[in-house]
Amino acid sequence: MLNIDFVRAQFPAFSEPSLTGQAFFENAGGSYTCGQVIDRLTRFYTARKVQPYGPYGPSRLGGEEMDEARDRMAAILGVESDELSFGPSTSQNSYVLAQAFRRFLPKGAAIVVTNQDHEANTGVWRRLAEDGIEVREWRMDPATGHLDPDALAPLLDDASLLCFPHCSNVIGEINDVAAITQMAHAAGAYTCVDGVSYAPHGFPDVGALGADIYLFSAYKTYGPHQGLMVVRRALADLLPNQGHHFNGGVRTKRFTPAGPDHAQVAASAGMADYVDALFDHLDGAAASPAQRGAVVHDAMRAREEMLMAPLLDYLQVKNSVRLLGPARAAARAPTLALEAARPGAELAARLAPLGINAAGGDFYAGRALEGVGVDPARGVLRLSFTHYTSEAEISALIDALDRVV
Repeated sequence: MLNIDFVRAQFPAFSEPSLTGQAFFENAGGSYTCGQVIDRLTRFYTARKVQPYGPYGPSRLGGEEMDEARDRMAAILGVESDELSFGPSTSQNSYVLAQAFRRFLPKGAAIVVTNQDHEANTGVWRRLAEDGIEVREWRMDPATGHLDPDALAPLLDDASLLCFPHCSNVIGEINDVAAITQMAHAAGAYTCVDGVSYAPHGFPDVGALGADIYLFSAYKTYGPHQGLMVVRRALADLLPNQGHHFNGGVRTKRFTPAGPDHAQVAASAGMADYVDALFDHLDGAAASPAQRGAVVHDAMRAREEMLMAPLLDYLQVKNSVRLLGPARAAARAPTLALEAARPGAELAARLAPLGINAAGGDFYAGRALEGVGVDPARGVLRLSFTHYTSEAEISALIDALDRVV
């Protein structure tokens, strides 16, 4: 069981005087940064801020720290180091991948997207229709927001690629990536999984999930503003190079057209430091990086489910709001979107003076909101938290909602 005092001690934000009395419920937009990442970023900017991979000390050390970040994060994710690339954001990484598929797929090929996705993992793929690619949509149940695998099966006929979220940033339901990927592979399709809204709640074992592509954002997983992108070797070697021609033979550079942010890549090793700190705190025995990641993942999820329980109980009897997605904690991430009589942004503004930091809007998920009958222009109030949220903050949120909604 995670000790909340130990967890919060890893985050300087919780001892920052200007944030005292503020309960942070917009973690889906970007988490607080752990101290391990901040320390590494400070060290790089202080002592390594030179072109890396040169023969002199600061340059050599800077390159080693960048390699360390890739090696350690890849190991936690259960993939090989050369299957993990860093880019400026997940949106940018998705865009680059779409350009690779634009050249890779023959005209007339079919791909499947969903209306549950954030725009970053659907818009770039939908634009392939401009080049003669058939785009099919796997649609949610309009009442529940659920993506039914039975409805997917006919869409996979002769499809080349399936793009779907591990969980939506407004629906919150956790999709069964392994089972859906097995379906796609059986039909001969690759899978591209948007993990942006899932990874903050525990790094997944991507190798075990079987996805061909998995993307998430480090600034939502307690790290710097980078996008992490796994492309498995078999697919990476087939897709055309999107980087400089002389980098075409380097998997970690094939899908990053611009040079990476050296300091932020190096600082990403701090996320692995944080996983290790939590694992040691949990009294874990010696284990592989993927096993340590799994233990920490499960501890994070157990705490989040415990935190969600009273909030979900409250929302189920609150007739003035509609919760999007499942009402069971085990079935969802702690990203709760609420439709109410007032626009989401107005509700968030009313919560702010009460010390509740939340947000309202469409969250670039307009298609998903429309799919469940919500007007994106009115938007939703989104309440998102993680394992570092305290029980007292959940109680303060419920009290504030009673006054505002």
